[in-house]
This record gives sequence, structure tokens and C-alpha cells, in this order.
Amino acid sequence: MYARFFKRPLDFCCALAAIICLSPILVVLTILGAIKMKGNPFFTQPRPGLNEKIFKLIKFRTMTNEKDANGNLLPDDVRLNAYGKFLRSTSLDELPELFNILKGDMAVIGPRPLLVKYLPYYTEHERIRHSIRPGLTGYAQAHGRNEITWERKFELDVWYVDHLTFLTDVGIIIDTVKVVLSHDGVSLNALEDFDEYRKRTSDSNS
Repeated sequence: MYARFFKRPLDFCCALAAIICLSPILVVLTILGAIKMKGNPFFTQPRPGLNEKIFKLIKFRTMTNEKDANGNLLPDDVRLNAYGKFLRSTSLDELPELFNILKGDMAVIGPRPLLVKYLPYYTEHERIRHSIRPGLTGYAQAHGRNEITWERKFELDVWYVDHLTFLTDVGIIIDTVKVVLSHDGVSLNALEDFDEYRKRTSDSNS
């Protein structure tokens, strides 16, 4: 009942309330971002949502668009400045995703949406994570964040889909606040090792 009828309206109300309450912070970060990133403070990227429908995830930009003499973007570690590191470590870069929730692309709680290029590499069991809307935070983020393995992340994502209740969501919100405040499990390059993980698992299954 909660998942089918109440979760989406509750997500909408929570996102709207959060946008209103956090509007001063959103305005300040938008202005600071435009200055620190020397241009557009927002970053959008296609991500798979409910039933793998592609949507545009919006975040605060954490890397500049600096290029070399040939017009190629500089390495990520060069473009990730101190301001960007601050946004990532505090998870403030995720705040614009509240608008994704308002629109219906995302939920407050759900499996985190990964890159579109990874879609062909999920197992059937792992694809269960796409049977609900992706979340601003999720069970895996509240229980290990980026310190746990990809295998464990997917296990926790699927567990959440199978145990989605109001009390589960409340517990995840509480645990997420604790994780963010303590900075536990923070990794500035969380997605970089996915390709190696998928290559290893593909080799082991071949």
C-alpha cells in the first residue's frame, strides 16, 4: 500500500518542503558555483530511472570545464577544485536532485542511479533495482556508502526493493543523516572502479 499509493505523494511533499526551506542555501550555492566553476553551476547527466527510463539528473557542478591547449578537458583530479571537494564531502552537490524528485524522476529513498553506460552489464537480479524510482539516498548509502563493494551495494539495493515500507524509509533517512554528518564512507571517485568490477564479474561468469 505504501509503495503503490503513498510513497510518491509523500516524496513530492517532502521535496517541495525541502526546496522551500533550503531555498536560501540553494541560492547561495548557485551563486558560489557560478563563481567557483566559472560558468554554469549545474551539472546534468542522463541516468536510468524507473524501469530504466532515461532522465536527466541535476546536481551542483563539482568540476570545472578547464581544457588544455588542444581543447581537451583536463583530468578529473585537476578539474575537481577545493570547492567541488567540499560539495561532494558534504553531499551538498546532491541538493538540486530535489527538483528531480518533484518532477517524478526520482524518490527521496531508492537505489542511487548509476551511469547509463552500465545498463548492458547488470545481471537480471541486479536489474530489480530499476523496478522502483532511484533515490536521493538509499539503503546502500546509509549502510556503507562508498566503502562497501559493488556486490554488496547491489545486494542492499535489491533488499530494499523487496522490503520497501514506510518504517524502512524513515530508518534510512535517519541513518543517512548520521552518515553525512560523520562523513563516513566518503569517496570522491565513487564510480571509477565499476568498470573493473564488471570486468571481473564477467570474467568469472564466462
